[in-house]
Amino acid sequence: MNTSPPLVAALSISVLLLSACASPAGSPAPAASPHREPSPSVREQASASTRLAVTHEDGLTVLDAATLESLAEIPMEGFLRLSDAGDGRHLAVSGAGGFRMLDTGSWSEKHGDHAHHYTAEPVLTGGLLEAGKPGHVVAGAGRTAFFDDASGQVNLVEAGRLGARELGAGQVQLPEAHHGVAVPIDGDSLIVSLGTADGRTGAAVLDGTGDEILRSDECPGLHGEAGAAGAIVFGCDDGMLVYRDGSFRKVASPDGYGRMGNQAGSPASPVVLADYKTDPGATLERPETVALVDTAAGGLRLVNLGTSYTFRSLGRGAAGEAVVLGTDGALHVIDPVSGTVVSRIQAIDPWEEPADWQQPRPALHIADGTAYVTDPVGSRVLAVDLGSGEVVRTAALAAVPNEISSPRESGPAQ
Repeated sequence: MNTSPPLVAALSISVLLLSACASPAGSPAPAASPHREPSPSVREQASASTRLAVTHEDGLTVLDAATLESLAEIPMEGFLRLSDAGDGRHLAVSGAGGFRMLDTGSWSEKHGDHAHHYTAEPVLTGGLLEAGKPGHVVAGAGRTAFFDDASGQVNLVEAGRLGARELGAGQVQLPEAHHGVAVPIDGDSLIVSLGTADGRTGAAVLDGTGDEILRSDECPGLHGEAGAAGAIVFGCDDGMLVYRDGSFRKVASPDGYGRMGNQAGSPASPVVLADYKTDPGATLERPETVALVDTAAGGLRLVNLGTSYTFRSLGRGAAGEAVVLGTDGALHVIDPVSGTVVSRIQAIDPWEEPADWQQPRPALHIADGTAYVTDPVGSRVLAVDLGSGEVVRTAALAAVPNEISSPRESGPAQ
């Protein structure tokens, strides 16, 4: 844990309006929003609903999470990635040219001691954040950070503007381009990765004016981030970097090289689930061990699953349980405190990880106590009740699925 020496470099912050692409007619939104136009497709519902988005080679499919009914097919070209935008309604779609906003068409509005729930047709809003290499998207403290790996520029968008046709964004320019990440925290502060095109070394906290107030250089190969109860973490080649209570702390791997490049956190638990790789020379390592890092106590526990998994295999249940989709086709449900595998739920047939990371492989996404598993071989998606351990719904898809996600509201500021 290190306090800050001089500034990261000449960081600059500027605020400007980014022009958006033309938006499809009839883009749905609540009439009360100052940034949207009312749509005749908006309907008030009796209860809140969740919608899933799935990427494939032809674009996006939006599903009703309760029924797995297909609600919309949205054509888009190229390899697409999905990220939660943090407002409970939108997903960021990364593709050629930058980040676009997918309005999943389901949201709630608080009204005193209750909320009103709405649905509308899912659409791309037309809002665009240009990026040469669109990378990580992270929401927190009422803002969403979009990282451009090609320039090292971070665009910050207020949560209330994610559905706007013109995205008003503040910009933070980091000293050098790298495959990085930025996390908004309270007080208009920001945690950013430190690095160059040759690699990452750690993270720094910037205040609202861009001045560096804290840093740690103890995270070689920094990759990814996750939020836990009271903490934010970053994966390192030799463990995990934890930001908690205003300071950095390193939790070291038991191996000299013990990479935790992908993480899954939960607001219900201080423990973070991460993958765990030990071979720095591997072209494609297929690990069978996962890591559980206690961000409060600083402890680390390794759990051997007896099966391999991939970066799309990690998830967290509603009570904070750790869930891993193995190449044996099963969901391995782990108690995050004891590290005990408490159940094994067979979901799909055994499978093998493809050599190219962009190629479809089964993916796990958990929402509202249900685990959604994609099956590229069968071009389908399955809904698994984590409580009962039963596959409760299965739906055929029109194309081979790749990524799957649903919107959430970002947690409390750190």
